[in-house]
Amino acid sequence: MTVRYETEGQLAILTIDRPQRRNAVDRDTAAALADGFRRFDADPDLSVAILTGAGNCFCAGADLAAIGEGRPNRVDREGDGPMGPTRMLLSKPVIAAVEGWAVAGGLELALWCDLRVAARDAIFGVSCRRWGVPLIDGGTIRLPRLIGHARALDLILTGRDVGAEEALQIGLATRLCESGQALEVARELALQLAALPQRCMREDRLSSYEQWGMGLDGALGNELEHGLAVLGDPQFLAGVQRFFMRRQKDGVDPDLTATRVRRREVDPEATTVVPRVGDQDEERTTVLTRTAPTPDDDERTTVMRAASDDEDERTTIFGRD
Repeated sequence: MTVRYETEGQLAILTIDRPQRRNAVDRDTAAALADGFRRFDADPDLSVAILTGAGNCFCAGADLAAIGEGRPNRVDREGDGPMGPTRMLLSKPVIAAVEGWAVAGGLELALWCDLRVAARDAIFGVSCRRWGVPLIDGGTIRLPRLIGHARALDLILTGRDVGAEEALQIGLATRLCESGQALEVARELALQLAALPQRCMREDRLSSYEQWGMGLDGALGNELEHGLAVLGDPQFLAGVQRFFMRRQKDGVDPDLTATRVRRREVDPEATTVVPRVGDQDEERTTVLTRTAPTPDDDERTTVMRAASDDEDERTTIFGRD
């Protein structure tokens, strides 16, 4: 097998296993990568995937030797990309664990991932420039979005190598680690992500990708739709309860304990019903309506004015930790 697919708890680890070819991707390997990520995305028990390469190389790009022998990667307009998953937008995050070379199509695979953990000996670059091979797996799109157009053009036009330190400085790498530790550090990062409330994280992630190509109004509306989809999620309800319990412990609005929040009809004015338990343990309903902050409110807070039919208006502040 040219791609190893392994699971560890909530994690999936996909390894390009062609070290003798510096993990270059031929047609079969590309298909195996695409199928592997579809398998990961469809598995409800998995939260985060890691993509890495066997040996001391992440991926040297497409297998030019195979192409020269008449076995090219697929280049159809529809379906999977030449390197496999590069046309997919998964519902869950993927982390690249990069040791050694991540160049040409290998760079494009790393760019496709949400985060990139790079060993200090990692090398990124558009090395296909010297062979006249184009970027057709999203490199000319994702690289400018990640590091800015000017820096991206420097890499795209020159094909020069970029070391790990520079990659971190320009935003190409998101974490650095010692050589040989990329997979372990990526695993630790993946476990951190897997421990977070998943529905909320995934909706915010998708909104951040989908906003490209949208106007501001469309992007804001799309963000709201993703956010409203979270409001009925049990992890959201538990998070709100933990928030208020901590505020109660800290002496903020001590009589208020959030028990659950449920989503109402999608409405631009965005009201949320919050049943509360009062002093007599009677469930009371409070409607939270987003309003503009007053001059006395901290600029980092979102102000929610809360009132029920039988009590005076009260103000609840949702602040940043």
